[in-house]
Amino acid sequence: MTAQHNDRQIDYIEFNVKDIARSRKFYGAAFDWTFKDYGPDYCEFADGRLTGGFTTFGAPRPGGPLVILYADDLEATQKRVEKAGGAIVKPIFDFPGGRRFHFTDPDGYELAVWSAR
Repeated sequence: MTAQHNDRQIDYIEFNVKDIARSRKFYGAAFDWTFKDYGPDYCEFADGRLTGGFTTFGAPRPGGPLVILYADDLEATQKRVEKAGGAIVKPIFDFPGGRRFHFTDPDGYELAVWSAR
């Protein structure tokens, strides 16, 4: 066996959602993610670097680990999130590594977006 390039790195993120079409619409509009359907209960997403999935096999579980995305233009990204229907729960603030904001998606998951100073 050979070592995998992604050894000990985040490989996949999965969200239980109520409505896959709604999640596709939100993340496509806010972040330009692309999607691949695997039947009516599962959809894989890709952000260009990481893949994950939306599934209706379980109830949404807001909370848990905080998923953090990166943006070159934090203000423009916050506007896109709001336009797509996300709710800002922590407006842009400074932290030692840069600046970020937190939002919830239509199923109540809290995510964050950060940017270097």
